[in-house]
Amino acid sequence: MDQFLIGVRALKVGHPLDEASDLSTVINDQAAQRVAAWLDEARGAGAEVVAGGTIEGRVVPPTVIVNAGPDLKVNCEEVFAPVVTVQTYHDADEAIAILNSSEFGLQAGIFTNDMALTWRAFERLEVGGVLVNDVPSWRVDHMPYGGIKLSGLGREGLKYAIEEMTEPRLLVLKV
Repeated sequence: MDQFLIGVRALKVGHPLDEASDLSTVINDQAAQRVAAWLDEARGAGAEVVAGGTIEGRVVPPTVIVNAGPDLKVNCEEVFAPVVTVQTYHDADEAIAILNSSEFGLQAGIFTNDMALTWRAFERLEVGGVLVNDVPSWRVDHMPYGGIKLSGLGREGLKYAIEEMTEPRLLVLKV
């Protein structure tokens, strides 16, 4: 956890066009107010904010929360802000079950060198994509990016977006 917090605290919040920035603001004032309310809910339920947690305007600094119950919005809704909860589990199967209990399933990142675990996670996780040893938001335009469950329909990426926006039609002529 200490190494993780060092990395989180080293992230730079700034203008999105500044290449030195790791992250920027949330989309609008309402989003910032929603995140603030969710953080207040978590604190009120006994969760501990161990990094970040203060919001100034639309800036939500990288925030890490521990001991957040599974029914709290920071855990069971999509925050769309630089907020992460750290959950404990006994084994990978329990972690997969916890993740699959969500109504959402955009993407998942797992950190492992165990290829058997990688394949088991890929087969069992109910998400649109599994990234190994990287964050689940990593993407390139030629790969299909998207989720399942309440995390969206279809896929982004050039080829996949074109397919989503195209209505296939068929004409059969019998002569």
